[in-house]
Amino acid sequence: MKKAILLLVLASASCSPAVSPEVAAWQTRADDVTVIRDDWGVPHIYGKTDADAVFGLMYAQAEDDFNRVETNLINAQGRLAEAEGESALYRDLRMKLFIDPADLQAQYAQADPWLKDLMDAWADGLNFYLHTHPEVTPRVITRFEPWMALSFSEGSIGGDIEQVNLPALEAFYGAAAPTPGVPSPTPARVSDLGSLADWNAEPTGSNGFAIAGANTASGKAQLLINPHTSFFFREEAHVVSDEGLNAYGALTWGQFFVYQGFNDKAGWMHTSSSVDNIDEYLETVTKQADGSYTYRVGADDRALTAFTVTLPYKTDTGMAQKTVTAYRTHRGPIVRSVDGKWVSVRLMEEPLKALTQSYSRTKARTLEEYKEVMALHTNSSNNTLYADADGNIAYFHSNFIPRRDPSFDWTKPVDGTNPATEWDGVLSFDESPNVVNPPNGWVYNTNNYPFSAAGANSPKQKDYPAYVDSGSENPRGVHAIRVLDGKAGFTLNTLMAAAFDSAMPEFEIQVPLLLKAYAAVPASDPLKAGLAGPIGALQGWDYHWSAASVPTSVAVFYGDELWRRASEEARRANRSVYDYTKQSVTPRQRLEALDAAVTRLQADFGTWETAWGAINRFQRLTGDIVQPFDDAKPSIPVMFASSRWGSLASFGARAYPGTKKWYGTSGNSFVAVVEFGDRVQAKAVTAGGLSSVPGSKHFNDQAQRYATGDLRDVYFYRDQLDGHIEREYKPGER
Repeated sequence: MKKAILLLVLASASCSPAVSPEVAAWQTRADDVTVIRDDWGVPHIYGKTDADAVFGLMYAQAEDDFNRVETNLINAQGRLAEAEGESALYRDLRMKLFIDPADLQAQYAQADPWLKDLMDAWADGLNFYLHTHPEVTPRVITRFEPWMALSFSEGSIGGDIEQVNLPALEAFYGAAAPTPGVPSPTPARVSDLGSLADWNAEPTGSNGFAIAGANTASGKAQLLINPHTSFFFREEAHVVSDEGLNAYGALTWGQFFVYQGFNDKAGWMHTSSSVDNIDEYLETVTKQADGSYTYRVGADDRALTAFTVTLPYKTDTGMAQKTVTAYRTHRGPIVRSVDGKWVSVRLMEEPLKALTQSYSRTKARTLEEYKEVMALHTNSSNNTLYADADGNIAYFHSNFIPRRDPSFDWTKPVDGTNPATEWDGVLSFDESPNVVNPPNGWVYNTNNYPFSAAGANSPKQKDYPAYVDSGSENPRGVHAIRVLDGKAGFTLNTLMAAAFDSAMPEFEIQVPLLLKAYAAVPASDPLKAGLAGPIGALQGWDYHWSAASVPTSVAVFYGDELWRRASEEARRANRSVYDYTKQSVTPRQRLEALDAAVTRLQADFGTWETAWGAINRFQRLTGDIVQPFDDAKPSIPVMFASSRWGSLASFGARAYPGTKKWYGTSGNSFVAVVEFGDRVQAKAVTAGGLSSVPGSKHFNDQAQRYATGDLRDVYFYRDQLDGHIEREYKPGER
C-alpha cells in the first residue's frame, strides 16, 4: 500500500514536469532494497547488490539523523563556517590544507568500478532521501556528489588532521602574512602534538577484548566492542546484500561501512592508538626576490608550493569569504611556526586506499582475508581487536607506521633540512607489535600501549623503535588484565559483566595516599575534624562504583579537584598527571583538595553524603548535536564513572551552566559482546536510542539499559527478526 502511494505521488509529479531519469533510477534502485526496523529501531538493510545495500543504508541513516550525517560531511570538507560562521574558519582551513575537491574528484575517477559503484550509491541514497523529504532543509550540502565519500574515509571520532593545533594555525595564517625567521604571534595556548589536554577533558578512546575458545564456556571465540565516543556519534545498523555483505555494528554518521562490528564469521573493534605516526618538520624557508619561497633539504633548495584557499563563511547579512595563501612542502602543509622556523606536518594522505580498506574489512571472514585487507596500510589512527569463527583472536597495532631513523626524537619537530628525517615506507605486519593467537587466550587494548596486550605474551617494548608507540599503561589497562588474566568459562553474560566490572584501580593508589596524609595531620589541625566524616567513608570503601555509593562521590570529587590542581604543573614538567599526582603532590595539597571537594559537594547537593547516582546522570532532551541539560527535567542515574579512574565502562560527565548534577556526554556509546561459531550470537546497547527525534519511541528507549549495562539481544539472522519487526518498507515510502 505504501509503495502504491509513493508511485502515485511520483506519477502525479510526472505529469508536470516529467520524472527525471535520475529520479527514476533512484526509484528503480529503491525497489531492490528492503529496510526492516526491529523493535529497537535498528535498521536492517537488505539489497540485491552491495551498492543497493549502501543506497538503503544511507537513506536509513538520513532518516535517523540527517543533521549529523550532513554535519560530519560539512566538517570533513572544510565547510563548517558556511553553516556556523566565522568562528569555524580555521577549522575549515585545517581541513582544506589536506582536502582538495578537485583531487578527490580525480581519485574517484580512478577508483575501481566496484568502489565507484558504492560511492555512486552512497550519494544516490542521500539525494533520494532529500528528494522524498522536501521538508528537510540542509544547512550546506543540497546535493551529495560521489567523490564526497572520499573526504570522510576513516571512521575515527577525531581523525589524524585534528591533531594540527588550531590556535597555532590561526596565529600563522592570521591577519599578517607570515615571514620566514619572524615568529608568528603566540596564541594563548599552543601545544605540540601529543601534549597534555585540558585538565577536565574526558580520556578518549575505547575498549576491545578478544577471547579465544579455550577461555570460553562454548569453546568459541568472543569479542567485546566498546567504543568510547561522544554520545549519538554513530548509527547502529545491519547491512546485507546478495553479494556477500552481511555486517552489523556501529557506523559513523555519513559513512557507508560498519566501522566497529562483525559479520557472520569475524569481528573487528578499533581503539584509538598511541602510535606516533604524524610528524612535524622545522623547515628552513627563504623568500626569493620574486616573492616566492624555497625550503632547504640537504644541499638543495626546493620550491615551496603556494596555493590559495577560499573560505566561505556565514554572516548575519549573508555569505562572505576569506582567502588565505597557504604553503606546502613535499611532506605536507605548513601549519605553524616555532621561533621563526616554519613547521610542516606529515601524515597519511591516502583517501582512496583508506576507503577501500574501511569497506573491504567488513567482508573479510577469515584471519588471512583480514590481514590481506590490512596490507593497504591505511588504518592509521587505530589499533584493532579481532576474533573469528575459526577460533582466531588477534591484536593488530596501527597498521600505518612510517619507517624512520630511530635516532631522532619523533615526538618533537625534527630538522627538515636533514635528509635522514625522511620516511622510508611503512612498517610491515611482521615489523609491528601485533599479537595473534597468544597462549594465554586473550588480547585487549584500552588505548594504552601494545606491550601488555596479551599479558606475559605481549610484544616486548625493547624490540621496537620508540615511535611505534608513544603511550604507556593506563588504569583501564590495569583493570582489563584483572578481568581477563587467568579467567575461563566466559559466556556472553560474563563477558558483559567484565566490561562493566565496577573497580576503579586508580583510586586504589590515590585514596591510600590521601588516607596516609590525613593520618599524619595533628589533632589540632582544623582539617582533622572537618574531614573526619569523608575520610571515614573512604577508609571502608572497596574502590568500586555503584549508584548507591557515597564514597564513590567523595572519591570522584576529590580526584577531579586533585587533577585540576595538578594538571598545569604536570604539563609544565612534561609529565603525565597520573605520575605527578602520585609522586609530586604534597600531603597538605591532598587534604586541601579533599576539603575543596567536600565543600563543593555540600554546596551543590546539601551534604557530602550524596549517593553517586544522585549526581551522575544520563539525560537526553533534544536531538541537538550539542545537548542541553536541565536539573528540573527527567534524567536517570548512571552507576559507572570516568575512565580516568580505570572504570572500563566509561561515562564522561560534569556539571553544566545552570546544573548541579553531572550529565554525561561521552564514553560508552555503543557496546556489544559477540560470540562466533556456526551462528553468531550477540548482545548490544546504544546510548539513548536510535532516533534523533524527541518523542520518537526510539529516542530514549535504551537509556535504562545503557545506564545499567543491560545489553539487549541482537537480531542478526532474518529468522531472529520474526516477531520483532516494527516496520518493513522500501526507501522513499513514508
